[in-house]
Amino acid sequence: MRIWLTCLVSAVIGGLVSATFVRLTEPTLMHAQEPPTLNGPGLPAPRTTPQPTPTIPVTPPGQTPQGISPSPQWQGTSHNPGPVGNFGAAFYESDALTPEEQVSVRVYEDVNRSVVNITTRSVRADNFFLQAVPEEGTGSGLVIDQAGHILTNFHVIEDVREVVVTLYDGETYDATYVGADPVNDLAVIRVEAPVESLIPVRMGDSANLKVGMNVYAIGNPFGLERTLTTGIISSLNRSLKIHRDRTIKSIIQIDAAVNPGNSGGPLLDSHGRMIGINTAIYSATGQSSGVGFAIPVNLAKRVIPQLIRHGRVIRPEIGISRVYETEDGLLVAQLVPGGPAELAGIRGPQVLRERRGPFVVERTDRTAADTITHVDGEKISTVDDFLGDIESRNPGDTITLTVLRDGKEMQVPMRLGGEVPLKK
Repeated sequence: MRIWLTCLVSAVIGGLVSATFVRLTEPTLMHAQEPPTLNGPGLPAPRTTPQPTPTIPVTPPGQTPQGISPSPQWQGTSHNPGPVGNFGAAFYESDALTPEEQVSVRVYEDVNRSVVNITTRSVRADNFFLQAVPEEGTGSGLVIDQAGHILTNFHVIEDVREVVVTLYDGETYDATYVGADPVNDLAVIRVEAPVESLIPVRMGDSANLKVGMNVYAIGNPFGLERTLTTGIISSLNRSLKIHRDRTIKSIIQIDAAVNPGNSGGPLLDSHGRMIGINTAIYSATGQSSGVGFAIPVNLAKRVIPQLIRHGRVIRPEIGISRVYETEDGLLVAQLVPGGPAELAGIRGPQVLRERRGPFVVERTDRTAADTITHVDGEKISTVDDFLGDIESRNPGDTITLTVLRDGKEMQVPMRLGGEVPLKK
């Protein structure tokens, strides 16, 4: 009996302990709709209406989800069973040109008829057999007016006996020499061709070119007529030493492929306007290495009228051989001794000599030099502006330079030097 009572008491006590333990270890459930503690004690919680859980519709394979229009570029074909990026059937089956292709095609179609193929014939002496050996060369040119004038590089026609021009229609004509400017590697020749076969190129403006602009070159590389290559402007204001140590300044550097035979052909912008004349490449092999050079069209526009009128460029001399572009104008860096600028009182840099023990040290003081701001009242900001203004005048003309000297503006009149052309 005692044993039975002892077991009963143990069972009761064990049940109470187990119930208490289970109750203490149950997790506390936190409901999302419980009010925040900001309500304070005793404030009723706001009632919220439970929102239904959204369902995401599953679209069976091959069907278009509701509310979404099918896009042609995402539809597959037997050749292209599914989307790859944004390309699909409409892309691969379309004959339309991309915007970039449209520009290239339009530029070529507008300008290629203005480009001519130039074939030259000359002779060279064979020292071994003591006889003359005929040679042929090729180059490019472009029609500049309907009088038959054609612009090309001077080195294309230099020291040749015969020049033959082939127009876009395949007709060939013997060309006659008009004039040349060896300093800038430009020349003008002329053909007697029907007016309807002469389609002049449109001249652009090379003053506002930017590195990175798209450019297009048309020429006859290796004799392949009217070939188009494309690229960008890689740099501006290069100085290029050409044949016989001639140096041209303000050269345009491009990465469009330019090869032998491209010389004299046009460099064009995206509107089909000529902005330069292709003239040289930088290459160890003689073929394109992605570095080509073109003469800016603004230089050619200054030269062409004189070549047609006089057969050469009659340049007025101002007696300033070097300037630096600054925010205020053109700083005179070097004067020609005894030249018109020096005689008129224009100041260049001063050379200061200092003795340091047994040595004499020279130092150039550029702050003493004048800064040119205007020519005859017209503001001058770039070297191209300055050269264009001076070369548009004649030797013997009088001009007035506005210069900054010691922080003050002053007017300096001068008479341009150079050979005075004969009146016709």
